[in-house]
Amino acid sequence: MVTPGTRLGAYEVVSSLGAGGMGEVYKAQDTRLGRLVALKILPATFRGDPERLGRFQREAQLLAALNHPRIGAIYGIEEAAEVQFLVLELVDGETLAARLERGRLSVDEALGIAREVIDAVEAAHEKGIIHRDLKPSNIALTSDGHVKVLDFGLAKATDPTGLSELSPHGVTHSPTLTLAATQAGVILGTAAYMSPEQAKGRAADKRSDVWAFGCVLFEMLTGTRAFDGEDVSDTMAAVLRGEPRWEALPSDLPPSVATLLKKCLNKDRRTRIPDLSVVRYVMDDAAHASAPAPAAPVSTPSAPRALRLLPWGLAAAAMAIAAIVVSLWQPWRAPASAPVTRVRIDLGADASSLATQLGAAADLSPDGQVIAFVAGTTSTRQQLFVRRLNQLQATALPGAEGATTPFFSPDGQWIGFFAGGKLKKIAVTGGAAVTLADAPTPRGGTWLEDDSIVFAPQSTGGLLRVSSAGGATSPMTKPPADRLHRWPAPLPGGRVLYTAAAGATFSVETAALEIRDPDGTSRVLVPGGYYGRYVRSGHLLYISNGTMFAVPFDAASGQLAGQGVPVVEAVAGNEGNGTAHFAVSANGTAVYLPGETINNDTAISWVDQTGRFAPLRPMPSNWSNPAFSPDGRRIAVDISDGSQSDVWIYEWDRDTLSRLTFENTDDQRPIWSPDGQRIAFASRRGDKTTFNLYWQRSDGTGEVQRLTDTKNQQMTASFHPNGKLLAFDEVSANGARDIMILPLEGDEATGWKPGKPYVFLQTPQNEGSPMFSPDGRWILYISNETGRNELYVRPFPGPGGKWQISNGSADDPTWSPDGRRVFFASASDTRIMTAPYTVDGNSFRADKPATWSPAQFLARPRPPSRDFALHPDGKRFAVAALVEAETKGALNQLVVVFNFFDELKRVAKRTK
Repeated sequence: MVTPGTRLGAYEVVSSLGAGGMGEVYKAQDTRLGRLVALKILPATFRGDPERLGRFQREAQLLAALNHPRIGAIYGIEEAAEVQFLVLELVDGETLAARLERGRLSVDEALGIAREVIDAVEAAHEKGIIHRDLKPSNIALTSDGHVKVLDFGLAKATDPTGLSELSPHGVTHSPTLTLAATQAGVILGTAAYMSPEQAKGRAADKRSDVWAFGCVLFEMLTGTRAFDGEDVSDTMAAVLRGEPRWEALPSDLPPSVATLLKKCLNKDRRTRIPDLSVVRYVMDDAAHASAPAPAAPVSTPSAPRALRLLPWGLAAAAMAIAAIVVSLWQPWRAPASAPVTRVRIDLGADASSLATQLGAAADLSPDGQVIAFVAGTTSTRQQLFVRRLNQLQATALPGAEGATTPFFSPDGQWIGFFAGGKLKKIAVTGGAAVTLADAPTPRGGTWLEDDSIVFAPQSTGGLLRVSSAGGATSPMTKPPADRLHRWPAPLPGGRVLYTAAAGATFSVETAALEIRDPDGTSRVLVPGGYYGRYVRSGHLLYISNGTMFAVPFDAASGQLAGQGVPVVEAVAGNEGNGTAHFAVSANGTAVYLPGETINNDTAISWVDQTGRFAPLRPMPSNWSNPAFSPDGRRIAVDISDGSQSDVWIYEWDRDTLSRLTFENTDDQRPIWSPDGQRIAFASRRGDKTTFNLYWQRSDGTGEVQRLTDTKNQQMTASFHPNGKLLAFDEVSANGARDIMILPLEGDEATGWKPGKPYVFLQTPQNEGSPMFSPDGRWILYISNETGRNELYVRPFPGPGGKWQISNGSADDPTWSPDGRRVFFASASDTRIMTAPYTVDGNSFRADKPATWSPAQFLARPRPPSRDFALHPDGKRFAVAALVEAETKGALNQLVVVFNFFDELKRVAKRTK
């Protein structure tokens, strides 16, 4: 027990706030910043337990990932006087539990609080985090009338295997069941709000939080717990076998909310409401429906009642007789519509899993009979397959190795796809693949009725069009420099639908569905939606927060004709590039990959040459552009919180993450100086739109210094071994990327002046990612002069020849520390490639590249980003393990939905 007046570093304890299974909480004064905070202290008896200590630290990491106004914030994790503690936001106000001691809430007040609780918990779900201990004592009501959800101490990062590693128990003010084990099979949470699956010791997921929310809402509306008992055993028995006193609900509660509660508290989680976004939708709909109706018209004097009713009574009798006849004979009655049917199917292929990392993994033929999909095979590359739904086995299409993002022609006879930086097509029956156009780093394609193909190479930012027979490409959309277009789809009337996002890199936070009209103009159709598809039921389908929505669409006017409603929860996708894995045929059959949307939050892993992954930084975050310090003890990355990216430094032996940049803008692409004293990075400081170059001392001291000042976009790449030169990319006025060199010191022999960049390589093509060799004699770089990105080397400072190293699309050039081989990323299947080399005088000779490791990595956001970093020992890389993302869904099964249009017409009706 810590007494008032005790000093813990800069914090002076004021009073005790409570204690629970994994911590004591105190009110304290932050003497440095002059504010009151809450300190959560790990009990001394637990500090010798590495497992519990690890939980405590992971709680801090979980909380740090939840930056939301309705979630209690974390300010830091510190240690003083051999005491470890969290520094948390001190919420002014009472808990919901304290408020309920005075009785139930009004319907309006309860629903208002419920909406803000949904906002908080849903924000956690979007990060893959389940609260698992939602209850009134963990919901604070602030003095300004808002909600703060507290104590994510029992929260867990989503683990679809069901064997969850649990974060620490939080402070509770009612009996919390705690055990030391850290896997499924252990009961965690407070009994009265615990879902049946938790009470049985099974793994929790989002539906467990939906149950707890239902318990909290029931208690707010009635003033009594939904499930209660004299002790924990009685309470758990009520949870497993009992029912709430539904008759206790207030009479003025909208019927739809009462129904909603029952669906939230369904003991079988397979039929429970799956997501809080659905709960919010129903609540909002109920609020709209409960609005006062217009006053009835005033009646006027009329004839006596008996006389007035007589003719109507005769008419009613006649209508009743007619109804009986009609019910027995209905010659015009249409046959009953077939039921909506869902089935899971295996891939039926010699493949381990669908290849979901680069684009949509599957498409459905217009007649709904054939699925084309891309999957990883037993070989080193992924493969395009076709499977007819009336057959059990899929067929590989030779010549379509390394394929991504398949899409059918309107007649169903051809499949378009991307491979090796090219747009290609192949007949459904097989045959030679035909190259149609260059398509470096593609982001979707679609085949239009006029037999042209619209596709989105990331290098242009906009959409291009090409004939399905091949030939020259022409631009379809030309977005401004701060806007991206991708994932096109056809609309009736010659219109095209696509996803747009603000910024130089894609982000679902700024995404919207846009439409290009036949006159060439573009407009926003669905703000916040992405990966849109039109279906012949008269609806647009799109993704928001991992859920498929449907909205009626008027094909004649090109306008929405109703409100969007959720139709399929948990469609797998990738927030990093805005894709989703679903397709719908013209006859109403749909196919989708179930699972959670893969967002950009993932762990940093080690991978070695055998393909074995090991944790480097287990805490998921939206990181990119890793770079090791010269001593190999630290790794710099840029991390985005959804609104901006900053440079952070992680020391894994101490498990410490420190923020280096603090400007309210994007800072990214950190690289270390050879002596490890500085980190250079690209930043939007100044005009907030263009990246220029800056550097900062790596220990965080001193001021950030600007290195370049231009309106051209620039990205850091590498330091020369002497530390006097910095190589970087620059996008020139004509839109091409050039390789530039920035002298940091003057050189009389060359005439280089400090701070004045000069051109190393400038052509009409794109060159980038220049990397100095360990001896400084060579520059390794990427160029698309062949139509796809390949790896090249040139002597530095030149002149001299050039040598192509890769042959099949490359990225992320890297030198081995010993100067004997080069590494690069295979852009077609995200594996690490390597090629030994020799130098003879001024001549460079590289061997044929080979796969360095069978493991695949997950491409990182914010391109042109680096996806991996080689440790200075030359034996292992830091990557995002693709298998971590794939465990968020079963990637060897698809769900097929028959008669999907009937469901869309039922739930998403036209209102305009």
